[in-house]
Amino acid sequence: MGRGYEENHAGSFSSDITGDGDVEQGLNSSQDNVTRAQPSLVLSNSGKALEQTGKKQYVKQVTGRYNDTDLHLAAKKGDLEAVKKILDGLHSENGVQNPQADIEMGEIRSCLVDEENELAETPLYIAAEQGHLDVLKELLKFAHPETLVKKNHTGYDVFHIAAKQGHISIVKELLNYNPDLSKTLDLSKATPLISAATKGHVEVVNELLAKDSQLTGIARSNGKNALHMAARSGYTDIVRALLAKDPQMARRTDKKGQTALHMAAKGANCLDVVKELLQVDPAVVMLPDRNGNTSLHVATRKKREEIVKELLKMPDINVNVMNRLHKTAMDLAEELPNSDEASEIKDCLADFGAVRAKDLNRPRDELKKTVSEIHHEVYHQLRQTEKTNKNVNGIAKELKKLHREGINNATNSVTVVAVLFATIAFAALFTVPGGYGYSDYGEATVANNTLFQIFFISNAFALFTSLAVVVVQITLVRWETKSQRKVVGVINKLMWLASACTTVAFIASAYIVAGRHELWLAIIVTLIGGIIMVGVLGTMTYFLVKFKRNRSFRKRKSSNSRGSNSWNLPSEFSESEIEKIYVL
Repeated sequence: MGRGYEENHAGSFSSDITGDGDVEQGLNSSQDNVTRAQPSLVLSNSGKALEQTGKKQYVKQVTGRYNDTDLHLAAKKGDLEAVKKILDGLHSENGVQNPQADIEMGEIRSCLVDEENELAETPLYIAAEQGHLDVLKELLKFAHPETLVKKNHTGYDVFHIAAKQGHISIVKELLNYNPDLSKTLDLSKATPLISAATKGHVEVVNELLAKDSQLTGIARSNGKNALHMAARSGYTDIVRALLAKDPQMARRTDKKGQTALHMAAKGANCLDVVKELLQVDPAVVMLPDRNGNTSLHVATRKKREEIVKELLKMPDINVNVMNRLHKTAMDLAEELPNSDEASEIKDCLADFGAVRAKDLNRPRDELKKTVSEIHHEVYHQLRQTEKTNKNVNGIAKELKKLHREGINNATNSVTVVAVLFATIAFAALFTVPGGYGYSDYGEATVANNTLFQIFFISNAFALFTSLAVVVVQITLVRWETKSQRKVVGVINKLMWLASACTTVAFIASAYIVAGRHELWLAIIVTLIGGIIMVGVLGTMTYFLVKFKRNRSFRKRKSSNSRGSNSWNLPSEFSESEIEKIYVL
């Protein structure tokens, strides 16, 4: 390709794109650069090195506001002939057919179509944005698949910008080329369906829904879907089309908890959209957003009189529902600046029984106050009962203490009396009635007298029973400290020894006093003493053993229970309160 091609190439561009200053300037600049270029292939494109062998390269040639190439400018104008001449005007030097050169030409044409300006827009993107279908078809012949998903600085690719602009023919062409293009997302995660619904392009919306009905389930990063956007702008046809594909869209919420009805209630020209949404799902009228506002709250706050009237017609409406600020629709209406719309809305709400929150809550507040008073009264009574119980417990402890002291005093008195009886009974053995006479053996003078015999036996009974009482009284004593228990243990042993010695001494004296002639008296005394003392000591020993076994069993049970249930006896039933028996 020599200098003759360069001149013809530049000349044809100048004559075909006359009247476009930017294009003409770009082509003239292109001619100068091409003339100065040394390689055998020179194109107006980006400065990317194409060849791998170092034989072929091309020079970037730009013009226009955003450093557009001549192909950008031609695509923007929609000049199909200029586009074809730029793409088809490349041929091998001297017109010789060369397969390798044809491959290289195809790569260069693809690079031309893929070239981006300062806005990251390719000629294909500009053709889609401007709606030039013929130019787009021509560029598609040479475009790489990656070119269709390239995004410009605003986040739109070729298909997305065509859907947003409402170019239905280009949308169909691109969907036929690659159906997956309908799932592309912009910077806000909006799909082409959402963008088309936002702009009100019903044909594009219908085409996208026909190709992929699952697009209705995709929402933007803020949670709003195509129905939210169409409802907010009042595009009834689009709302109807979306609900026909997916009626459940009426209940889907954004991140603020708003449904499409909330969005429509904000709009000035959305009455038909509101009717359409209520017809599909009447129950959405009571769905609240995250702040507790229903569509009636929103319409009232925005002063949408007609929408308020339409919402009040619904049988499921609750005109006195409160939001999280505890405000009803009437509260919001009262806060509106004075105007005809505000007055009309107040009248409509009043006709349907709407009231302010403070009037609505008056019975509830009174009930709450009454319950609070009852609560305080009950609490006061419980405190008084607790104090009374403490006082009663204190009195009970004092009475118990006095009772114990009385028992101890009585016990001490009985012990003293028992010791006195024992002393008298023991002494009476040696001062018997009638004396001892002149017997060398110490026998009583009247030992054979019946009355003396009654005296002798009764005296023995008195002695042994008194000793038994003394033994029991000094044994069955409750002590709290270890030192006291040790002292009592020693005293008990000594008292038992003393009682045993007294018993033996009395029996021995009985044999002396009774003499050989009345020996049976001494034997009876021995039996009486033996039965009483052995019976008492044996009985006490039995109960002692039984008590120790029971106490050991209780300790094991309490230990197991404490380990499994973490349950302890109350302080008033602690082991220190259980009377203990200490015996020899």
